Amino acid sequence: MEMKKISLELGNRAPEEVTELVLDNCLCVNGEIEGLKDTFKELEFLSMANVELSSLAQLPSLNKLRKWELSDNIISGGLEVLAEKCPHLTYLNLSGNKIKDLSTVENEEDDDDYVEEGEEEEEKDAEDDGKEEDD
Repeated sequence: MEMKKISLELGNRAPEEVTELVLDNCLCVNGEIEGLKDTFKELEFLSMANVELSSLAQLPSLNKLRKWELSDNIISGGLEVLAEKCPHLTYLNLSGNKIKDLSTVENEEDDDDYVEEGEEEEEKDAEDDGKEEDD
């Protein structure tokens, strides 16, 4: 994505003041996010539809981002960075992408709960084994 397009969208505003940014149809360079920096501290809405984005690897921290339009790109995975980089994201449109497996966007807390449940079952089994020996 060309920094020139981002500059045009900003107009006279500083990145720190921007709450909405529309970069639709602005082609990415090598499928990566370029020009979007973590200086966009107030960004709440971002639209990057049809920009030929294939990777979120260079995604900056966008702590206030709540809504992200990513339709009609070529993203196929690597979505795990979203939980860390966009912790307040409530809406994400990935339609028209090549996502193969949505398990990469599952909440990490769900994974922790699963592990804890598994550990609880192991502890219960160990207790049951101890009771059987007493009988």
